[in-house]
Amino acid sequence: MKTSPAVHRLRLVSGPEGLSFLLLLLCSVLKRTTSFNAVPVMGMVHGVLFILYVVFLALAWQQQRWDAKRGVLLFVLSVLPTGGFFAERMLAREERGEAPAAPVAA
Repeated sequence: MKTSPAVHRLRLVSGPEGLSFLLLLLCSVLKRTTSFNAVPVMGMVHGVLFILYVVFLALAWQQQRWDAKRGVLLFVLSVLPTGGFFAERMLAREERGEAPAAPVAA
C-alpha cells in the first residue's frame, strides 16, 4: 500500500515532537534547580507539536486504514520520552517500503 502525504507529515513532526518533549522535561528540572524558567515557552512549543502529531496521526490512520494496534502504538509513542524518535524511524521505513503496513508481533 502506498503511503499518504499524511504519513509523511506525521513522520516529519514526530522527531521534533519527541525532541520538544525531552527539552520540556529538561526545562522542568532546570526550573526547580535554578532560576532559569523556560517551561512556559517550551510547554507551548511542545503543545503545538503534540497537537499536530495527534491530528496527523488521525489523518494517516484514516487514510492508510491502519488497524487499531498500529494507531494505538503510534499514539503511545507520542506520550513517551524518546517515543517520537522511534515513531519517526518506523514511519520512514514504511515510506521507503521496507516495513509492512502493520508492525509484526514478536
